[in-house]
Amino acid sequence: MNVEDFRRIALSMDGAEEGSHMGAADFRVGGRIFATLAMQDKGYGNLMLTPEVQAGFVAEQPEVFLPVFGGWGRMGATHVVLAAADEDLLKGALHAAWKLRVEKNHKPAKKRAAIKKRVED
Repeated sequence: MNVEDFRRIALSMDGAEEGSHMGAADFRVGGRIFATLAMQDKGYGNLMLTPEVQAGFVAEQPEVFLPVFGGWGRMGATHVVLAAADEDLLKGALHAAWKLRVEKNHKPAKKRAAIKKRVED
């Protein structure tokens, strides 16, 4: 896989849009980033995962997935070695990042609705 494959697959996710963050391409759903190409010059795509999901990917495919260095990596930011990934693996990983972002985007709305309901009751 390569950068253009990463971009194509990321943009195939429902509601995904390409943007830019600090000069690097990013991929957003609901205005929030789920993946980036911030390290494309090193052959990486980046996924915004949870630490738990990241640990699963790294344990199963350590030649393809590794945590981003430092605090971002401890929070779940994960490199994908593009040359080591195949289409199905990359699609599954990007889908996981996209799904986590969609779910996270919906949490605040649910909290607000629950609070509003309690106030009205």
